Amino acid sequence: MTIDPQRLLRDLFATAIAAAHPDQVLADHLPADRSGKVIVIGAGKAAAAMAAVIEREWQGEVSGLVVTRYEHGADCSKIEVVEAAHPVPDDAGERVARRVLELVSNLSEDDKVIFLLSGGGSSLLALPAEGISLADKQAINKALLRSGAAIDEMNCVRKHLSAIKGGRLAKASWPASVYTYAISDVPGDEATVIASGPSVGDPTTSAQALAILEHYQIDIPANVRAWLQDPRSETVKPGDPCLARSHFQLIATPQQSLDAAAERAREAGFTPLILGDLEGESREVAKVHAGIARQVVLHGQPIKPPCVILSGGETTVTVRGNGRGGRNAEFLLSLTACLKGLPGVYALAGDTDGIDGSEDNAGAIMTPYSFARAGLQQLDAEAELANNNGYGYFAALDELVVTGPTRTNVNDFRAILILEASAQ
Repeated sequence: MTIDPQRLLRDLFATAIAAAHPDQVLADHLPADRSGKVIVIGAGKAAAAMAAVIEREWQGEVSGLVVTRYEHGADCSKIEVVEAAHPVPDDAGERVARRVLELVSNLSEDDKVIFLLSGGGSSLLALPAEGISLADKQAINKALLRSGAAIDEMNCVRKHLSAIKGGRLAKASWPASVYTYAISDVPGDEATVIASGPSVGDPTTSAQALAILEHYQIDIPANVRAWLQDPRSETVKPGDPCLARSHFQLIATPQQSLDAAAERAREAGFTPLILGDLEGESREVAKVHAGIARQVVLHGQPIKPPCVILSGGETTVTVRGNGRGGRNAEFLLSLTACLKGLPGVYALAGDTDGIDGSEDNAGAIMTPYSFARAGLQQLDAEAELANNNGYGYFAALDELVVTGPTRTNVNDFRAILILEASAQ
């Protein structure tokens, strides 16, 4: 059987995305009794698609409001869908966050709230804390995104500058019952980190948030510093009585998507090696992947070709240049620079939400010929990497992966396909 490596890589990516789509995963987690009245709220790149499932599956009275990223909406007739900005919040996100908070306030013990949560919720549900402006949050968010801070560090800061995150949504909903259904986009699937944990207790502190800002040398105005030094900035902590009626359930994780891709690889005759959720600088993570790929090609270790190396997680990019590209294009450009056209090695890196950073592509594909083809166009991989120009590099090669919004998000997906020598 002849294998088209690029087609198989795209198939693996599509399989990973499908395994985490609300249409596939949400209904099975809803309660058996779906006859009562329910208020639905939600935030994240999958929120609208999740709301559409609730409308389809719930048999009782349904109403509510969810916010998703621009162009990530879905057709809903009972639940209002509002679109806002990501990864830097805008006034639309602030307005809808205020409405969501009002919607769940003043409820009774008899009320039931379903909270649909997915990656991107931190910026989409943007309600600044007392004395902090949206402009303050936007500036700090932009600085964090450029700093190379990890997602848990960014969300620690976001929680302590928010009037709705870090368990505050659950506190506002008390004494109603809150059922959170979440799609994880963070390493470790920590409920406190996914979209900054609006409905769960938060173990981090305001002092830690301030320390993170200082570590990354992010300038903050006096009002932000004063708020973080104010006891009122503390989030709702685990064990708080207001969380007693708040329930949290994961419905999709990055690992489930990696497992689905691994099974598809086996069906195609490739042995999978799953490295799991990874963090760190994209270019450095790529160097580790390159080392493993080279060892497989040269020595058949730790697995023999034909095989595929799979990983997920959320890497970071410390912006040094003026080029275009998200963390997946950065990863793949670094991988290309390391492997320099190693025969038989193909790779895809993409964000499962369909958007790599703030670009219009999900990611890109590298072939054994990418390095040489770029050289013919006077494109130097190392120089483009120094300029953070992964998008420009792979656009010039016509090797971008464009899916459009997928309406789910289990973070990054990386697959390195290694052929047998006889198949190269």
